[in-house]
Amino acid sequence: MPGVPSYHAMAAMVVTMAMFIAFARGRLSTEIISLLTIAVIAVGLYFFPLPGAQPTEGLQLAFSGFGHYALITICALMIMGRGLVVTGALEPAARFLEQVWKVNLQLGLLVSLLIAFGLSMVVNDTPVLVLLLPIFVQLAARGAMPASKTLIPLNAAVLIGGMATTIGTSTNLLVVSIARDLGMPKMSVFHFTPIVLCAAIVALPYLWLVMPRLLGDNTVTTVGEKRRFHTRLRLGPDSMLTGKELVAALPRLPSELEFHDRPTRPLLPEDRLRVSGTHEALEEAMRSLRSEIAPAWVVDSIRRKSSDKGQDITVVEMAVTADSRLINRTLPTSGIADLYGVAVLGIHRPQTLLGEKDQYSDGGDLRIAEGDVLLVMGLDTELQDFARTDSLLILDGARELPRRSKALLALGIMFGTVGLASIGFLPIAISALAGAILMFVTGCVKFDRVGRALSAKVIVLVAASIAVGRIVLESGAAEWLGMALAAVLQFLPPAAILAAIMLFVTVLTNFASNATAATVGTPIAFSIADKLGLPSEPLILAVLFGCNLCYATPIAYQTNMLIMAEGSYQFRDYIRTGVPLVLLMVTTLSILLVITYGM
Repeated sequence: MPGVPSYHAMAAMVVTMAMFIAFARGRLSTEIISLLTIAVIAVGLYFFPLPGAQPTEGLQLAFSGFGHYALITICALMIMGRGLVVTGALEPAARFLEQVWKVNLQLGLLVSLLIAFGLSMVVNDTPVLVLLLPIFVQLAARGAMPASKTLIPLNAAVLIGGMATTIGTSTNLLVVSIARDLGMPKMSVFHFTPIVLCAAIVALPYLWLVMPRLLGDNTVTTVGEKRRFHTRLRLGPDSMLTGKELVAALPRLPSELEFHDRPTRPLLPEDRLRVSGTHEALEEAMRSLRSEIAPAWVVDSIRRKSSDKGQDITVVEMAVTADSRLINRTLPTSGIADLYGVAVLGIHRPQTLLGEKDQYSDGGDLRIAEGDVLLVMGLDTELQDFARTDSLLILDGARELPRRSKALLALGIMFGTVGLASIGFLPIAISALAGAILMFVTGCVKFDRVGRALSAKVIVLVAASIAVGRIVLESGAAEWLGMALAAVLQFLPPAAILAAIMLFVTVLTNFASNATAATVGTPIAFSIADKLGLPSEPLILAVLFGCNLCYATPIAYQTNMLIMAEGSYQFRDYIRTGVPLVLLMVTTLSILLVITYGM
């Protein structure tokens, strides 16, 4: 048995366990716990420095996470993900998956998990999740399963897929490289793939059917119903409805859209259909029917000015006050587009106030009244001028329209970044930074919008996890735990030995880092195999698999961090869903290793 650990090692284990317990209890916010952990490490190492170190070196260790390449990588990936969202680059893929999800939610989730698993076998885990994350956030916004119920299962599928090949994750390559340096033969790309595929078959039902039920719906709900806007849907010359009757398109349109005064004849270009619906429903109708809800000339003018000035197009809601000149006018007679260069997309009026005939003009257009809410599109300066001149009150909830002219460019940057990292031409940190810089330079992401892409909670949590990982390694706590494990394993059967090694490495992975777990666990496993007369390969694979079982905490892997903000997850969400998956995978993989190697 190893001797008593040093007081630095004991303190490192106490700090790690205290942070875990604080996260699990959830009484303090993630940011507070993370900052307290960094502060405790900094103060402790200043007054009680590590052997041979200066007090200031302890401060550097505690705060090193804020400048660590892992944190820079995560921030760069968040910025690139933001670029895909604001340009609408992933809308086609989101609409395809949306059709699958519309058939059946469970079928949609299953197909999504299989896609994530398959991609991550040949592409590094992080780029795969970066590509899929914005798609699933958009799917949730379109009415599919909430993001908080899908992102953790999706992340788990990506991690399991990455476990299946030597190129799936950088950690796999690290373990295989260390094992080869210790004298083991080289492993091929698909050397252990059959074992992981069998384990994935066992884990998939849990990801698909159980895990979403363990997660709550963290969607931010608005109080009351969404506003419904009345407008005219103008059919374009290439509209799919040209020459057809309206009933032909109804199954393809959102249920929130309502047609008033439906024509019975086949429709013609430039027909104007009176409709009402939410902003999202109106957007979907325009996209599906190739139509507009504002005069084409003013929409084209706004887009040209946006391109020339490099400004984003914004959609805002404005309330009509008693002093507005618009009262009793209709949109065609208001002259808004000519005077201000903005487009009014629709008018909202409470249902209880609709129905009186004098509210409509002879042409069937709604007369504007005090208290109406206008949905207005334009550039910020024109919108402000319109609201100020015509006595309108700008409401909260302004939304920028996607810069679709940059969509292909953003996709090209993302795929280039993913490709360079996947083939090993560049480290993921360098390719992600280059991609983020290109997103800025090309205007896919604006400098003044960076704050919307980053999450303060994720940043301080990553910094704290890096500090904890370093203190666990440099204090000797990881080495002492490994020696203690080796002393106990000689009394256990082979399956239990494999499970114990895997669990040990899993604990290191979830509280320190994959690299720490691989660096510490691989030599220990090789030594245990030599002492107990067991084949070394299954024990090395137990380390490799354990390094990938990083489901139980958000600090275990950078993909866990990436989904934390988008899913509005708490630390306990990872524990509740991840611990059962870890136990399931450890049991399954241990049995499969025993069977495969005849132990």
